Amino acid sequence: MTLRAVLLGLLGAAFICGFTYFNDAIMRQGMFVGNHMPIGVYGTLLLFLLIVNPLLHGVSNRFKGCGRWLSPLSARELAVVLALSLASCCVPYSSMLRLLSNIVMLPHHYVRTEAGWTWKEPNGQMRAVVDYLPARMQPELSEGSGNALDGFVQGLRTGSEPIRFSQIPWRAWVRPLSFWLPLILVLCAALTGLAVAVHRQWSEFEHLPYPIIAFTESLLPEEGRVRSAIFSNRMFWIGTVGVLIFHANNYACEWFPDFLIPIQRVLNFSALHTLFPTFVKGGGWSLLYPKIYFAPIGIAFLLATDVSMAVALGPFIFCYVGGLLAAGGITMGAGTYFAPRIDKSIVFGGYVGMFVAIAFTGRHYYMNLFRHALFLPSREAIGINSVWGARVFMAGMLVFIGDLCFVGLDWQLATAYSVLTVIIFLVMGRIIAETGLFFIAPYIYPCVLIYSFLGAQSVGPHALMIMFTLTCVLLIDPRETLLPYLTNSMKLVDDCRVSLGRTAILCMVAVILGLAIAMPVTLYFQYDRGVNWGDYWASQMAPKFAATETVRISQRLIAQDTLEYADSVHGWQRFARFAPDKPGMIAFFAGLAGVLLFVAGRLRFAWWPLHPVLFLVWSGYAGYMMAWAFLIGAGVKVVTTKYGGSEAYQRVKPLMFGLIAGDMLAGIGITIIGLFMYWWTGELPKPYWVLPG
Repeated sequence: MTLRAVLLGLLGAAFICGFTYFNDAIMRQGMFVGNHMPIGVYGTLLLFLLIVNPLLHGVSNRFKGCGRWLSPLSARELAVVLALSLASCCVPYSSMLRLLSNIVMLPHHYVRTEAGWTWKEPNGQMRAVVDYLPARMQPELSEGSGNALDGFVQGLRTGSEPIRFSQIPWRAWVRPLSFWLPLILVLCAALTGLAVAVHRQWSEFEHLPYPIIAFTESLLPEEGRVRSAIFSNRMFWIGTVGVLIFHANNYACEWFPDFLIPIQRVLNFSALHTLFPTFVKGGGWSLLYPKIYFAPIGIAFLLATDVSMAVALGPFIFCYVGGLLAAGGITMGAGTYFAPRIDKSIVFGGYVGMFVAIAFTGRHYYMNLFRHALFLPSREAIGINSVWGARVFMAGMLVFIGDLCFVGLDWQLATAYSVLTVIIFLVMGRIIAETGLFFIAPYIYPCVLIYSFLGAQSVGPHALMIMFTLTCVLLIDPRETLLPYLTNSMKLVDDCRVSLGRTAILCMVAVILGLAIAMPVTLYFQYDRGVNWGDYWASQMAPKFAATETVRISQRLIAQDTLEYADSVHGWQRFARFAPDKPGMIAFFAGLAGVLLFVAGRLRFAWWPLHPVLFLVWSGYAGYMMAWAFLIGAGVKVVTTKYGGSEAYQRVKPLMFGLIAGDMLAGIGITIIGLFMYWWTGELPKPYWVLPG
């Protein structure tokens, strides 16, 4: 691990966290991060390997005295740069800072416009829904805070002159950020420790495939070489150039629609809907309009067939099951975003089932790991990095639970919420290690499962509002979360013989640096131009979820004359009168049982056809977007191996790597072109999405 690799990695983290909001919200281009295989990182890596590293090689050969600082980067150094850059990708947009400031401030705007957000309680007292939140989670909107709310909503810019950094009303933000930023950092530290703790079991003992890392390592230069041999492979360039031509043509059509003809990437199978009425009734209509994405086709080719087919067929099976239930009068997706719903409960059950399977298959390792971490005697030796990772994880989660108790949750609720949060992130890391599915968006939430089990009376609107708000910041759109990034990063640096412990510490430094840059940058743009109202999800949907559901619950409790009881219940009393949502609980245990059945079948029978990941990705937008690409990739692999055997598979693999590289290069190229056009003309560039957003 060299100093220049660390500095480049931190520089990459700083750039990602400083540029992402500008790219996504100001220029409104395709997401710079957007998923767990970010174009901003992998596209830049490819440009570096194709252009910069050969230039450094030429410079170092011509000027022998330039030293190691200008020599080409080795695979070990690039692994460190990638690890730090990937860790920072969890900060700037979808799963965190895209929503943090909106969740803190916009409910105070909507309470003035939404009539139902203020009501009279049975005692005659007026209450606003934001009153359910503790002061530590809310902005300071007293007279001394200036125009913190209106400036955030409308922007402070007058004319074309940007505001000064000092014009941001920092006084209004000191209190909420003093809660949110330490909470985020503590959670990130705990997840970093967990990623290190489980790495050895997943990588060395279970031999998970890590398909994204297989692609990444194919790009890195071998020892003593400047470029990887993959860049001399003709099949690789056929795939790369073909995808680049496809995207270049379609992007040019956005600029010159009268002169060019786009290549269709959306297929229309809607004529088949009459043949499959049950499937369509269950929500399968969107699957009849598949959109082709090349990178997941390449990823699917690298997987075992039962894994790729599980990802591919899952959404089709889910829609058919939904159609069968709809025929019986049961709608799987009925309910508001934070209400108990069958579709989300069954996925959450699958996640818990996968967590149980992970714990069971690695029980000996984990038992000895945590015995070492707690300074208890153990029969088996465990690596010191894993032990310290477990200790950091446990310490971090204790502090995280304490923070939740500090803002008003009972320790029982805080512990349940924290455990379920860890389960979601851990299983997401497992999914990416086993499948390479880089677009994961389960949309399952700990607060909803707790609400489903206990009922509104037992939890109460105060606790629910706190948990709903926490979820809106930490989990509402989990397409860019830390643990999946670290899962891949730990595998990469371990394969490149770089210290896991040091890398994990530096990843946390990258996250801290990212927050220190992205938070003020985000607030600056928001106070300069106002909220990004063009992002309907982040400005007009997500900021309302917590309050809307809390209002609905409060009004129902008032009608039942149980609001006073719900406000007064605490601790273990919550479990005395729990009222679970029966459809949601049936769905939860069905998902859990399905995963455990498939795990047992896959372990016991060699012919078992599908991986249990089916139950984790079969519902929701991300599953629908990836299904057809994985189906195509699996089909190509089946045909290749059937008619050409393993030799043909190895010959075709570089072509699949080329498909992935083509998407990454096209994405970063379009970003660079859009940035140049925005700088040159001052007008928004034409949006074009290489990967789903």
